[in-house]
Amino acid sequence: MNSVILIGRLTKDPETRYTTGDNQMAVCRFTLAVDRIGKDKGADFIGCVAFGKTAEVIGKYMSKGRQMAVTGHIQTGSYEKDGQKRYTTDVIVDRMEFVGSKNEEKPQEQMEIPEGFETIDESDVPF
Repeated sequence: MNSVILIGRLTKDPETRYTTGDNQMAVCRFTLAVDRIGKDKGADFIGCVAFGKTAEVIGKYMSKGRQMAVTGHIQTGSYEKDGQKRYTTDVIVDRMEFVGSKNEEKPQEQMEIPEGFETIDESDVPF
């Protein structure tokens, strides 16, 4: 079973784009900072992708620092850039829920992605 449930805060404003062609569809990419539990305090930064109406809602109503819950599944992929194979792992969002209120945002300094954390430029991904 490939099932994921996450509750976290957006590390930056979500990016919504639309596919080309006759049947345009919204595609929204964002990263959630999900707190760790236990002795190893900190956060994991999880890349997420939503499609269709869910993507439109996230793009319209969510912003950096807002807390949200998502359910979905993990999807891996790969592509080649400059002769080097790169691998991706994303959570494909099936459903999202608003958590908390807009006024409960964390301070910005706690939402920064740590140094050394590699992010992928979405323009490099061939899909």
